[in-house]
Amino acid sequence: MAPAASGPLYARDEKALCFHHELLYEAKVLESRPVDPNDKKSAYQYKVHYKGWKNTWDDWVPQDRLRKLTDENKELAANLRKEMDATRRATAKPMPSSHKKRPFGSDLASSARGSEERSTAAPPRGTKRGREYEGIDKEEDFLRRPAIRLYIPDTIKSILVDDWEKVTKEQRLVSLPSKTPVSMFLEDYSEYEGAKRRPGSADADILEEVIAGVREYFNKSLGRILLYKFERPQFHDIWQQLDKGHGELAGKQVADVYGVEHLCRLFVSMPDLIAHTNMDSQSVGRLREELSKMTQWLSKHMDKYLSHEYEQPTQDYVDQVK
Repeated sequence: MAPAASGPLYARDEKALCFHHELLYEAKVLESRPVDPNDKKSAYQYKVHYKGWKNTWDDWVPQDRLRKLTDENKELAANLRKEMDATRRATAKPMPSSHKKRPFGSDLASSARGSEERSTAAPPRGTKRGREYEGIDKEEDFLRRPAIRLYIPDTIKSILVDDWEKVTKEQRLVSLPSKTPVSMFLEDYSEYEGAKRRPGSADADILEEVIAGVREYFNKSLGRILLYKFERPQFHDIWQQLDKGHGELAGKQVADVYGVEHLCRLFVSMPDLIAHTNMDSQSVGRLREELSKMTQWLSKHMDKYLSHEYEQPTQDYVDQVK
């Protein structure tokens, strides 16, 4: 439960960033007022003027559409604009009748199920089958949903391509368990981003939910849509160790074993996964913003989490894949 509002978070004449549809625009706060004047705990709304727009566009907006004018948020605004422009250019170009399939990150418009090297095969034996994600729609409902865009920094795109080459072309594997697993990254990011949010606030709750959701999605989707064919025997071995309940990996999940190389693959697949859920447009927009912040932060700290150790498997392993 968010604490009672003690006053407006944005002052009169304060410069801020304000969401208008999917983009952030620079704006100035003209006035503020409680949503319910009769409730001392009421949230606030703000009248804003968008920089460079006529006064006729001045509007009263809820507080959750405003963001502080920080360097980080300005970078987020620029990235959202860049991603929107790229999507518009891509949709304006005619799709060629045939094209070669490309690795993770080389074409962000590709489906999470589209790579020749990935497989949606069933998980290892002994795993319960069933509905993997809450709120999954029927296929016809999914096809009616608009495309969901997620900004992926160029740094992550480059790493995805390098990762694809190492695994599929050079036939090497990421050393596991990772020294900097996905769970470590999520904990570090939670500590960093959480320090900027008021404890108990809606923003803090959203951050906690998103991080828990990313962890859950990673644990459930890794073995189904995030692996290349060459990695499957390795995953099967890891899964058996996790399933035993004893030994070095006892009590752990795949997020405690695999690193950010595979998490980056999840980020690329996220738009497709989100499109299958029943989230409303407002929730999707907020999730998109949180994920964009997360990928933005990861791209700046990739050296800490990226594994530079790809191991050469044995010939028996290579023969097993064949």
